[in-house]
Amino acid sequence: MPAFEEKEYTQSFDPKIWKSLFPFLKPYRGMLLFIVLLNVLSAFIDISWPLFQRYAIDRFIEAGTTEGMGAFIAAYVVLLIAQTMIVILFTRRSMTVEMRLGRDLKRACFVHLQTLSFSYYNVTPVGYLLARVMSDTNRIAGLVAWSLIDVMWALCYVVGVFIAMLSLEWRLALLIMLIVPAIALVTLYFQKRILHWNRRVRRINSQITSAYNEGIMGAKTSKTLVIEDQNLEGFTAVTEDMRRSSVHAQRLSAIYIPIVMLLSSLATAIVLARGGSMVLGSVLMLGTLSAFTTYAVGIFEPIQQLARIAAEIISVQANIERVSGLLSERPGIVDTPEVMEKYGDAFHPKRENWESIRGDIEFRDVSFRYPDGDEFVLRHFNLTIHAGTTVAIVGETGAGKSTLVNLACRFFEPTEGTILIDGVDYRERSQLWLHQNIGYVLQNPHLFSGTVMENIRYGRLDATDEEVVAAAKAVSADTVVDKLENGYQSDVGEGGDRLSTGEKQLISFARAVLAEPRIFVLDEATSSIDTLTEQLIQSAISTLLEGRTSFLIAHRLSTIRQADLILVVRDGKIVEQGKHLELLQRHGYYHDLYTRQFEEEAAARVLESE
Repeated sequence: MPAFEEKEYTQSFDPKIWKSLFPFLKPYRGMLLFIVLLNVLSAFIDISWPLFQRYAIDRFIEAGTTEGMGAFIAAYVVLLIAQTMIVILFTRRSMTVEMRLGRDLKRACFVHLQTLSFSYYNVTPVGYLLARVMSDTNRIAGLVAWSLIDVMWALCYVVGVFIAMLSLEWRLALLIMLIVPAIALVTLYFQKRILHWNRRVRRINSQITSAYNEGIMGAKTSKTLVIEDQNLEGFTAVTEDMRRSSVHAQRLSAIYIPIVMLLSSLATAIVLARGGSMVLGSVLMLGTLSAFTTYAVGIFEPIQQLARIAAEIISVQANIERVSGLLSERPGIVDTPEVMEKYGDAFHPKRENWESIRGDIEFRDVSFRYPDGDEFVLRHFNLTIHAGTTVAIVGETGAGKSTLVNLACRFFEPTEGTILIDGVDYRERSQLWLHQNIGYVLQNPHLFSGTVMENIRYGRLDATDEEVVAAAKAVSADTVVDKLENGYQSDVGEGGDRLSTGEKQLISFARAVLAEPRIFVLDEATSSIDTLTEQLIQSAISTLLEGRTSFLIAHRLSTIRQADLILVVRDGKIVEQGKHLELLQRHGYYHDLYTRQFEEEAAARVLESE
């Protein structure tokens, strides 16, 4: 598989990209509308304060009287209380939208990730996915709940203030309005540059998250190889790149906002100079100039806020592109609509329609090449595996032993030809139906955080404690449990890191056995188990695989001598097939592999005895 390369986004501001958020906003239409109405009301109240100021100056100060002051104060207090309540309601509702929208985006990403094929995880770093699911969704939710709503307040306030200023003195209002086209030109100039650098920041953030993940997961390896300094050097380079890119993005914003402030201040200075001369010439009332000046000064904040939010919108578009890019990823293997209608999908399975499975597998004229490959790994391959047959696949490391198993398990599909399960093309049935009937034990098994009991029970969630214990005993996993302080209730740690690899394999084997699958896949399943433990489970394997179709991907050839069929893989192709003795008698590639390994194991035993 090729190294992962993150998609480069170069699109400037595009409303179409924002449409991908509409399905997530739909459940909150009523709440968002209510928040917008609150902001509109708040904007009109904010617009009314300078009018109160104008009235007070002209009615009380200039006239030198306090008549009517009581009614004026009462109206002022009522508006003040109303605005306080509006702010409280707005804050509560916006926090609710932020939390729920963030939850919905995270859930959508998580659910979608469950539908993607195995091949996607082979090439996609964990840090990339964590950045999408956690960081990007948080930024989007925060923007929608706060910044986009603030835009409504700012727009209403700016429009309302311009209307008020035009009604008070249209000549001065036109001076203020001259700043609008200038600000628009500045915004157009900066938006593309800010977006570019914020995209770069988000991309590097994924790299940092990935570096954290690898550093934590590979801590033991780093310490045993004494490569802490190399790790630090690489991490320092990434974080330095993050620093430079972030500083560059913030520098652009730091230039952008002050330019807007400068233009606004210049307009206000002109208004004060012109308005002052009009007052002196008795053309304009002092209260009107006071209100007008307050509007001119107060309009700084919403204009600056609009400029800031415009920059933020441009920035967050990169987050939306990344999340929508993840959600638009299509699985490499998809059931047809007819199959999904009958059998359901991963989250809505129709188990009542699932046929029982015997385990007959047939490769019929199968050719295969990996999606990213140019050469066929298999060409016109035919093989019939009857139910209950044990098939061993052997070869050197990297020879391609897992290809056949990946095809049989439908982790990949044939490029040409057909694979039949019980005589039916497995594409005519649900992936989940097949995977439910497969027990897969990996060379490096994964255990979930929790207890031993919980991890084994994942094989069949409705299993009783007695059935879990019986499954563990069947594969000698009880020998692991007996050594743990709390037995089956012992915590295995994150990823099972409190257990050795061999112990994790025994637990995962018990989990597979509990599922009672019709097809077993043991991928180097005993390679990390000591000789004594291996002897304990060999007899159990023979019993458990009886009557079940099984694939043994083996490194130790001594463990597969009793297999019904041995497939020998070399350079991605099957070069020999047959039973153990038949292959030895041919003195071919299998004979060479077996002889070489036998000599190596014999030499190792001699060294151990000395």
